[in-house]
Amino acid sequence: MKLVAPTNRAPASVNRYLLPHEQDVVTIRRHPAVLMGPVSAVLGALIFAGFLSNTALASNAAALAVIWWVWLLVLVWFVWRVAEWSVDYFVITSARLLLTTGLITRQVNMMPLSKVTDMRFERSILGRFLGYGTFIMESAGQDQALSRIHFVPYPEQLYLEVVGLIFPDNS
Repeated sequence: MKLVAPTNRAPASVNRYLLPHEQDVVTIRRHPAVLMGPVSAVLGALIFAGFLSNTALASNAAALAVIWWVWLLVLVWFVWRVAEWSVDYFVITSARLLLTTGLITRQVNMMPLSKVTDMRFERSILGRFLGYGTFIMESAGQDQALSRIHFVPYPEQLYLEVVGLIFPDNS
């Protein structure tokens, strides 16, 4: 089952890492569930700041300013995490798997499909409910830069896509 049309083009931020002979098979972002922690943190900080603002500290303007400036820093951190998520991609090509991460410092992890000796995916209960999983890949007993990919959307379909590339139908 193809998730993406064959005419799919990787974003320019990813396309620069593809070799001329490689075909982009699937390019996806990690599941938005990767942002659950930051969303919880910013909402928790908002509730806490609101609670502190309505207590005895409400009469102290300096304390109120500090509380809301701290919450603003948490909000800026949250926006940073969302911006990082928006530029992180998991790419499956005809020859390798890539994970590009980072907003300022770009990191590209890669594993050739020919080196994958074992691959599986895991889904927690929350992952089943929300629709994400974790890919775990091994390569001839070697420690690889790309051994675990967390928060992969549509893990069953992507698993079949990768296995189809590793073991092509030669009939």
